[in-house]
Amino acid sequence: MTTPLSVIADLVPHGSRVLDLGCGDGRMLAHLRDTRGCTGLGVEIDPEKLIAAAGKGVDVLQYDLEQGLSMFGDRSFDVVLQIDSLPNIRHTENALRETARVGRLGILSFANFAHWSIRLQILTGRLPVTPELPYEWYNTPNLRVATYADFERLAAHCGLRVVDAFGVRNGRRISFAPGLLASEAVFCVQGV
Repeated sequence: MTTPLSVIADLVPHGSRVLDLGCGDGRMLAHLRDTRGCTGLGVEIDPEKLIAAAGKGVDVLQYDLEQGLSMFGDRSFDVVLQIDSLPNIRHTENALRETARVGRLGILSFANFAHWSIRLQILTGRLPVTPELPYEWYNTPNLRVATYADFERLAAHCGLRVVDAFGVRNGRRISFAPGLLASEAVFCVQGV
């Protein structure tokens, strides 16, 4: 997770029931439980991360997000999180629509591929390696990359309402020109 916990946690209302898709080692759910009184469920496919999440006392389900979220009813969670997981999902549009269907609020974050430092690295003829995109092109788990502007278009295409959006750089919110200045993009979306 490259977006600071506190930036995302501040968006989650106290006492929320949270579904964390691609929860990794469960640190976000543990943080929300300990600091905001939230309850919830993590979904993770990697067995080692699953064990790490369970070790933090987080309820976690081993499941492939490519299979969709049909096991969950409409608006069965207050908040659905997709922190750095959307670029790893092959069926992105479906995953985004399902996030908005299952949660009253969807919070998504991902590395912003249009950040100025990435643009400069591409000018050198190489794909970027940054703190937010730490892999080489040949070993990245990401199936795709996206920009702040790309996600705005995708949300509109999927018929979702963006209720908040901003960038993050060095742990701080970036509201001015986030597409250029933010290394991470954060969006809060709702179905209409």
